Amino acid sequence: MYERIEPAQLDSTADGTPYSARFGDVYHTQHGALGQSRHVFLEGNQLPHRWQRKSRFVILETGFGLGLNFLATWAAWREDPKRCDRLHFISIEKHPFSASDLAVAHRRWPELATLSARLCAQWPTLTPGHHRLWLEDGRVALTLVFGDASEALAKLDARVDAFYLDGFSPARNPDLWSARVCHQLAALAAPVATLATWSVSREVRQHLEYARFRIDKVRGFTGKSEMLRGHIAGAPEKIHRPHGREAIIIGAGLAGTSLAHRLVKRGWQVQLLDAAAGPGQGASGNLAGVLRPLPSLDDNRLARLTRAGTLAGIRHLNALGAAGHAVRWAPTGVLHLARDPQHEVRQREVVDSQQPPADFLRQVDQAEASALAGWPLAVGGWWFPGSGWVQPPSLCAANIAAAGDGLSVHYGVSVCGLDRLDDLWQVRDQHGDIVAESTCVILANGADIRHFALAGTLPVRAARGQVSHVPAAEGSAPDIVVCRLGYVSPAIDGVRCAGATFLVDDDDPALRESEHADNLAKLDFILPGFSQTLGDTPMAGRVGFRPASPDRLPMVGAIAAPGTYPPDATLDQVAREPGLYAISGFGARGLVWSAIVAETLASQLDGDPLPLERDLVDAIDPGRFVLRRARRDRFSSDG
Repeated sequence: MYERIEPAQLDSTADGTPYSARFGDVYHTQHGALGQSRHVFLEGNQLPHRWQRKSRFVILETGFGLGLNFLATWAAWREDPKRCDRLHFISIEKHPFSASDLAVAHRRWPELATLSARLCAQWPTLTPGHHRLWLEDGRVALTLVFGDASEALAKLDARVDAFYLDGFSPARNPDLWSARVCHQLAALAAPVATLATWSVSREVRQHLEYARFRIDKVRGFTGKSEMLRGHIAGAPEKIHRPHGREAIIIGAGLAGTSLAHRLVKRGWQVQLLDAAAGPGQGASGNLAGVLRPLPSLDDNRLARLTRAGTLAGIRHLNALGAAGHAVRWAPTGVLHLARDPQHEVRQREVVDSQQPPADFLRQVDQAEASALAGWPLAVGGWWFPGSGWVQPPSLCAANIAAAGDGLSVHYGVSVCGLDRLDDLWQVRDQHGDIVAESTCVILANGADIRHFALAGTLPVRAARGQVSHVPAAEGSAPDIVVCRLGYVSPAIDGVRCAGATFLVDDDDPALRESEHADNLAKLDFILPGFSQTLGDTPMAGRVGFRPASPDRLPMVGAIAAPGTYPPDATLDQVAREPGLYAISGFGARGLVWSAIVAETLASQLDGDPLPLERDLVDAIDPGRFVLRRARRDRFSSDG
């Protein structure tokens, strides 16, 4: 079920201290708030000393509030010449502020103005789930988790070195200090994790001690005589050992180039192999694709993943552009029209129930939809103002350019064999020659993954998709993306894309007039009468073959080895092909999935906190199919 985010309101007491009317408490002390943050949370966790000379350090905070603790920690990290290579700061907030309110609140600390401006510039739209912001050229990651702390902690996958227990007082907000939350924190603790909090509540101390934290009272800040400091006692060792930080990726489309970029940014050396003469020549080769989510009333896994993927994709596009690697794309907005009046009612129910931020999604009626499209339409629908179109090959090229020297790309290499010798995978070309070796190989070669016997547990099917290129004058309507059982783009280089067909297990690469006719019929369904404006001008187009998944979700992670499993087996019991991974099954949503699943797999390979909730990571795990087969076989035998 969708967890609607109710933003915090910026109020203040008579002396100007930020105050929450919802909880009847202040966000920080009247005087010396920055000093308190440094004393309680940084010094209380022995920082910066504990992060020095480490490759990674992970902090988890239970209440982001005004973000002062994060800003103070970020500033301390920047000033420390012995700082860790990468700082992960995870913060949970049920009632986040808007970016504008944060900017106003931060004026109280002019020494943090530069960092505040950078944070506010990247501040996410207030939708539930994980939002990962990369700062300091990828060396500081702020993962904001908007939602209830207890629910969020249960779905968090991280190994935490230090805990900041902050938030309104236990008397005002007891849920944040509950026994359940304290046990959830302990489950995430690294073996030498520490914690600090300003609260000295007897009940909080008891909850923490029952959860295996050893707690001490120490000197508090200024007017507060005491605070709590602690460390985990007997936490289980959970060591992650990356594959030597070298990898081979097969496929230079959206999946492969996105993953290559994320791994190289973590310091990996990556070889990228592709049979084509350049990036994005296969299923990722269309002139334009659509980047937008697919909401549902129950906020199911597809809805949550497309929301996370769309928002992560937009952040990635903006980051590439800011780094000088501009992608051909435009946030024109995407209008998702209802199929019929009944569907329009269901669309409105989603918006009325979830009340998403207007900068993410709002409902528009037939008149407003027609005005947005510049064309008379039959129905209204969903309007996604921040979404738009992207040219996939330009995104692939930008991913490669932004990766830098840690990436070596080899085109014209048809990978036809994959053998394992001791701990190494040997990659062979069409001549049988070994072209690369590594302990870690990722198959990102679209529908061609079916040609590898080692990926036989993945039920990937090839789906033929034909897009039609419709002649269009620049600036002509529509100048937004419009969808309705198909899509039509704005004019791009004198044409607009319309389509697309989706035919499973049809391997004919030739353009078909019948599919052009299908696309024109879809175009008229989207924009009534539009095809009549085209005359007899012959249309061009493009055919691609997409890797389709039977459950419409991508396949991302370690490839499952064949085996026999009991019907109640879990994913952690599935045997895996050692060092062999897949990033596939995108279907028609390559632009939506690529950034978020690449960050997820890169985080798994390198041991970082994951950027998605645990249940969503499980939902895209390639091992899910062998478990479904086991349950299906059991059902068949019982029947």
